[in-house]
Amino acid sequence: MSQLDSSIQELLTIDGATGAAIVDISSGMALASGGNPGFDLNVAAAGNSNVVRAKLRTMQEIDLQGEIEDIMITLGNQYHLINVLNTEATSGLFVYLVLDRNSSNLALARHKLTGVARKISL
Repeated sequence: MSQLDSSIQELLTIDGATGAAIVDISSGMALASGGNPGFDLNVAAAGNSNVVRAKLRTMQEIDLQGEIEDIMITLGNQYHLINVLNTEATSGLFVYLVLDRNSSNLALARHKLTGVARKISL
């Protein structure tokens, strides 16, 4: 099992996690994914790469310095967490985590997501 696949498996142990992917921002391609969130995870990963690129572009247009850490999208029954990886070895990637809103603890999930994200390398 690759290091990326191991990271996906670790993300899926987070309470309420139904899907996870490690995604290339520029292409939208999921390098690794797993789980069953009830929708096509690869399509969602590609769509969320558009979200990350749009935010990066907006930051550049308004001359906002810094790096994106997280983007959170709340839905009626799910949380979608995007954790942008900013190390030299993982630049250009993000982690996409889907949580069931009724069975997850958002603060704890974000904490665990950050811990897993720090260990990801290519």
